[in-house]
Amino acid sequence: MDEEAVHEREARAYQAVHDASDFQELKRRYKNFVVPWTIAFMTWYLAYVACNNWARDFMSHKLIGHINVALVFGLLQFVSTFAIAAIYGRFANRKLDPLASGLNAKYKRERRR
Repeated sequence: MDEEAVHEREARAYQAVHDASDFQELKRRYKNFVVPWTIAFMTWYLAYVACNNWARDFMSHKLIGHINVALVFGLLQFVSTFAIAAIYGRFANRKLDPLASGLNAKYKRERRR
């Protein structure tokens, strides 16, 4: 089979997957998860930066010994990053991967036609 025919077959297979209602649902689910969590994390991160710049008295308040609010907030940035990654992993396994697997199978079937 020549290269142009292979390209044509792959383009048809891609278009079939792109037009599938499952693909639109996959994009919707992904966007509905990612956008709010990204906004929440960026708000949290920018609040941390803003507090470090303009609320120095609050951030330098000592909690235990030499541990201050800024250090705790900084460490919580790591905790929140890992927590969001774990939440996304569970979400993807339950809500995205089944749709993606079905779409992948559809793409493979369409390529063989």
